[in-house]
Amino acid sequence: MEKKVAVEPSVIVKEKAEGTEAKPLRADAQRNRDRLVEVAAAVFAEHGIDASLEEIARQAGVGIGTLYRHFPTREHLVEVVYRREVEALCAAAGELAEKHPSDVALEQWMQRFVDYIATKRGLATSLRILLNTNSTLFSDTSGRVSQALRQLVEAAVADGTIRGDVDASDVLHALSGIYSAPDTPEWRDRSRRLVKLLMDGLRFGAVKGR
Repeated sequence: MEKKVAVEPSVIVKEKAEGTEAKPLRADAQRNRDRLVEVAAAVFAEHGIDASLEEIARQAGVGIGTLYRHFPTREHLVEVVYRREVEALCAAAGELAEKHPSDVALEQWMQRFVDYIATKRGLATSLRILLNTNSTLFSDTSGRVSQALRQLVEAAVADGTIRGDVDASDVLHALSGIYSAPDTPEWRDRSRRLVKLLMDGLRFGAVKGR
C-alpha cells in the first residue's frame, strides 16, 4: 500500500462525515481552524506524526481544547492536513501554467511536489493506516495529482519544450523514486537537484514548434 501512496499521491477528502452536513463556522472559528491546519502541516513535516498536539495548539495561538473541538482525533487532523496539501499542489499546476512557459511550469510544479512529499513523509505512518482503513479516502483522492501532472506534461510536449516521447506516467514514476530515497537531513536539497536533472533529461532532444 505504501507504494500506491508514493506513485499515486492524490488527495482530497470531504471533511464532513458521510451523510451529514457541516455547519459553517464563525469567522473567528474558521481562522483558528485554518491556522491549526497550517501549523500542523509544518510541525508534522518537521517532527513526524507523533509531534505534540499541545505544541501545535501553542504555535497556532489557541488552547488545546480549541484544537480538539475542531479535530477530535490526531488522525482527523492528519487527514485534513493531507487533503489541504494536495489541494494546494493541484491548484498550483493551473496557476503555474498561466504564468510561465510550459517547461518552466512543469519544473516549478515538480519542485512543489518535493515540498509536498516532505510533508507527506512526516505523515507516512498515519497515512498508511488511513489509506488501509478508509477506502473512500483513497477513491476520492486517487488520480488528482496524476491529472495535474498530465496536463503540465502534455502542454510541454505540445509546445516542444520537452521531448515528445515522454508521458506523465514516466515522470510520476521518477518522482516516486524521490519519495523512496532515504530520509536524511539533506533529502530536500538533494531532491531539488534531482528534479533539475530530470528536467535536463526531459528537455534534451526537444524540438520547439513541432
